[in-house]
Amino acid sequence: MSNTRILPITDPDAIPIAMTVLKADGLIVFPTETLYGLAGRINETSLHKIYAAKQRPEEKAIPVLVANLVQLNLLTPPPRPAVLALVRAFWPGPLTLVLPKLAGLPPSLTPYPGLAIRMPNHAFALQLLQKTGPLAVTSANISGNPNAATAEEVHAQLGDRAALILDGGIHPGGQASTVINCQGDVPLLLREGPIPLEAVEKTWQAA
Repeated sequence: MSNTRILPITDPDAIPIAMTVLKADGLIVFPTETLYGLAGRINETSLHKIYAAKQRPEEKAIPVLVANLVQLNLLTPPPRPAVLALVRAFWPGPLTLVLPKLAGLPPSLTPYPGLAIRMPNHAFALQLLQKTGPLAVTSANISGNPNAATAEEVHAQLGDRAALILDGGIHPGGQASTVINCQGDVPLLLREGPIPLEAVEKTWQAA
């Protein structure tokens, strides 16, 4: 008997149950426009559970998903104009920005000065994040394994390590987001993705 509950994202109880699980420092899985994400609250207990569930090396930082700019300001100092221009142009969407992290965030979130942050372009994910606040989210698979395309595939990989899987149907297998380091004077491409570096540079330079 599985201890993981699988609920469709259309279930009216999906978000209330997700919030209950998260408040108890449990892990949930939900769909974004790029991948199914394994998520927990931004505290040491939940972060250690994410690393363990994924068998993820601890030197790999965990990205954070936000629903709005108020949540962004809980994670990073006030962004400069070039960063705000990227946010306005490409969020919500498949662009992850590495920004300076605020002091006081849990060390397990990232061992580095920067923090990877994204606003997903997925209606349910945004609705959930509006209620929960920023969440630590990484792909819902075992590190090194293929990305899961369905709730059942997520469960097959992660077993009962996530208390709740929110089923958004078959995932189209979207490309992982473009990752840009915004901590220096120019934007640096860390991972290629759907948004080309040229578009990011053009927006940055015009700010």
